[in-house]
This record gives sequence, structure tokens and C-alpha cells, in this order.
Amino acid sequence: MRVARSALTAAVFAVLLIPLNAHAASAVVQAPGDTITTPVREALAQLPVRTEDRTGYQRTLFKHWVDADKDGCNTRAEVLLEEAVIAPDRTGTCTLTGGEWYSPYDDRTIEGPRGLDIDHLVPLAEAWDSGASAWSPAEREAYANDLEDGRALIAVSATSNRSKADQDPSTWLPTAVGYRCTYVTDWVADKTRWGLTIDDAEQAALGDVLEDCPNVPVTVTLAR
Repeated sequence: MRVARSALTAAVFAVLLIPLNAHAASAVVQAPGDTITTPVREALAQLPVRTEDRTGYQRTLFKHWVDADKDGCNTRAEVLLEEAVIAPDRTGTCTLTGGEWYSPYDDRTIEGPRGLDIDHLVPLAEAWDSGASAWSPAEREAYANDLEDGRALIAVSATSNRSKADQDPSTWLPTAVGYRCTYVTDWVADKTRWGLTIDDAEQAALGDVLEDCPNVPVTVTLAR
């Protein structure tokens, strides 16, 4: 009887192991350079929740604006050229004059580059709080000058950018209500791309906005 019971126990244990091993074999390890697509609410649920810590933060720890491709235009100018509604004139090395831009944060048209800031969608201080404090200087420079994902940097009115400052969506959202779904979806995408965390208040605020937004797929190429 004791032998039969042992055999039965072993058989049950073996059956239980099958799905676990199959699941482990089918799990995909994500790595920098991988492109993933996830519905935005699921992407939000997958972001790690951690308490933020700004200890040691200095803006100068994120080197910007650089001219990564050595074409004479730094990151700021590259974003302005890419997002212009009416292209500016370019003279000299990369001096931009004229042109027209649309600022989605406050639903305004801005003439000339002087009235514009280039906003880090997830501010540098917020990135620091959310994991970038542990990055190398090269990783922080790459983050601060991310031209590979069009959601990371955005030309907006200086007024709206300075109103936002380093706040996350728990304390600041665009005044243009119709842009808020895009804003929080892009925020989730940027945090996913860079492997950043969120805090409790941020998670709640993002979830509240996304309840009234389409559960669109978010596609990102992982930077780290």
C-alpha cells in the first residue's frame, strides 16, 4: 500500500511539473533592442511600483542637448525640425528662424522657435526618481537625447512646459483635455521603453485617465 501511494504521489507531482516547465520554456526574456506591443492598460499594470527618491539629483547629470550625429544640429534643433508644421529657415551651422509649431499640451500654434521648449515627456528629475539614479552617465545622456522614439521629446509652448516642470500625471496633466489620453499613453510607453518605475499616486492617476481612453496597443523598442 505504501509503495502504491508513493508511486501515485510521484505521478501527481510529475503532472504538476509539466505546465510549470512548459511555461518556463515558453517565457520570453526581453532585452534592450527588443520591440514589444502591449495594450496600454496592461503595459501600465506591468510597470513596477516603487517609492520615488530624488536624493542626489542634479539636472547636469543628464548631459543634453548633444549633436549625436555630428550634423551641426543638436537634439533641441532636431526635434524642432522634425515637428515643425511650417519648416523654419536654417542658416549657419544650425540657426533656426521663422517656422510654425503646434503645442498639443495647450492647443496653441507657436510662431518661431523662441516661444518653444523641448519637453522630456517623462522629466529628467522624474526619471531619476524612477530608476535613472542607478544608470551610467552614458545611459542618462541617451535618455536625455532620445530621438529614436518620437514620444520621448516634444516641442511645446514654453508656458506649458514650465507649468509642468518636473511633475508626473498625479499632479499635472495637459490643459488641452482632448490630448490627455495621448499624453498618459505616451507616458506609459516611455517608462516601459526605459524600464522606469512608477509610484502609487502616479499609478492611480494614469489608471484614472486611461479608464476613459481606448485601450490602444503600445509598441516600444526597449532601450534598457
